[in-house]
Amino acid sequence: MKAIVFDHIGPPLEVLRLAEVPVPQIKDNEVLVKMISAPISPGDFLFIENLYPEPKTPSFPQQIGGNHGAGIVQRAGKDVNIEPGTYVAFSYYNSWAEYAAIPAEWLMPLPSGFPPEKAGQFFNLITAWDLLEAARVKAGDWLALTAGNSTVSTMVLQFAKARNVNVISLVRRAHLSLEEMGASEVIELSSLSGSVGDRIAEITSNKGVSAVVDNVGGPVTGELIRRMAFGGQIIINGGMSAERFELHNFDVLLQGIEIRSHVYRYFFTPPHQSEMEELRQIAEASASPEFKVPVGGVNPLDQFKKAVSETLSHPERGKQFFQM
Repeated sequence: MKAIVFDHIGPPLEVLRLAEVPVPQIKDNEVLVKMISAPISPGDFLFIENLYPEPKTPSFPQQIGGNHGAGIVQRAGKDVNIEPGTYVAFSYYNSWAEYAAIPAEWLMPLPSGFPPEKAGQFFNLITAWDLLEAARVKAGDWLALTAGNSTVSTMVLQFAKARNVNVISLVRRAHLSLEEMGASEVIELSSLSGSVGDRIAEITSNKGVSAVVDNVGGPVTGELIRRMAFGGQIIINGGMSAERFELHNFDVLLQGIEIRSHVYRYFFTPPHQSEMEELRQIAEASASPEFKVPVGGVNPLDQFKKAVSETLSHPERGKQFFQM
């Protein structure tokens, strides 16, 4: 089978290569998944450069790239209670290949007909759902999203809109029709004449935002925090900016603000059976054509250099996918 592999740590475009490798043999607790869709995500590059903590580290030689994907179960090990033909998503390893051997405990069943571009990045839908839950916003509140063009931010936006939460999307430059996805306001930082804080105050009639989901960092984050409503939540989900933000203790203390990090819930441990109903709800809430997932490109495995280059150079254009 074809697979995109790497044999040592380094920049993705330098170490990745297309290889012909054997179809994996499954163990008693595994299934063989025929891959349908696998995204290229920032976390995949962290894995290739060995920046994740143990145990999420590459194994050589011929470590297959990709940590997320979706496909159809072809065969199941003797200890697995899952039928061939089942449509599944997973967050594990080895998704940039025609087939993947996945421990059954990591599988998330999907409804038939669930769109492949959403199935391949079901982990992003879970993250967006969890970020909105962590923000603790209710109908009528204001929620600010940085990196508003990003896949996760557009998903948070749409889940929030369904709950009648007012959303302010902050972008460097507008690339997507975020208002059509449900944004109440879009702040384009490259053309903003005043400060972010003043614009937030204007939009919210000086109430401030009840929560911020921040994927960027830098001075804008500091401005957002200083314009939050009392008891606000700031959720740190990324750090695209190399700059830092500055705060005084009173910026947090006197406003009762809580600052927390967010880590994908299945980063270290697989889904539990008790979570399957919630995962079904996430799939149901995102399945309709009205729930938009920007797609930057769909690529065969042998076009990986183009797909990876586009992801590195223009992530704002939408997610790049491998389709097998």
